[in-house]
Amino acid sequence: MADAFYDNFRNIMVSCGNDGVHGAIDLGSGGNAIKIILYDEGTDALNLADQDLADITSGARVATSAAVGSQTVGTAATGAFDHADVTFSSVTGASVESLTYFNDTPATEATKPLIVNIDSATGLPVTRNGGNITWTVAAGGVFQI
Repeated sequence: MADAFYDNFRNIMVSCGNDGVHGAIDLGSGGNAIKIILYDEGTDALNLADQDLADITSGARVATSAAVGSQTVGTAATGAFDHADVTFSSVTGASVESLTYFNDTPATEATKPLIVNIDSATGLPVTRNGGNITWTVAAGGVFQI
């Protein structure tokens, strides 16, 4: 599969944040804590109809980042979401096939909306060996609308 937005997030974008299961997500101002999951698709098959973090089994969440830093919209390119590079420390276990972004600001996993799944980044899939994994964001941002 190619990089893709989760269905619920696409509804949010088209409706100016008024639709979608959990409402608007502020990617630009840092008003929402956006985090990234290293996703093992062999444990839980990617399903773009998944709506929130609770829909991804805990076994498929290999590692979760801290909130991304320096998030912007429209700075790297028009309509692009961008942020500082992220390092996942001492990652062990089986392979990671993709990255999933989600909004960690709501209180419970059932209300933390999924945003986008990235599986075409350089180095994916990656077999974990106990070392660090660094997600270096492309010059044009993570995604562009």
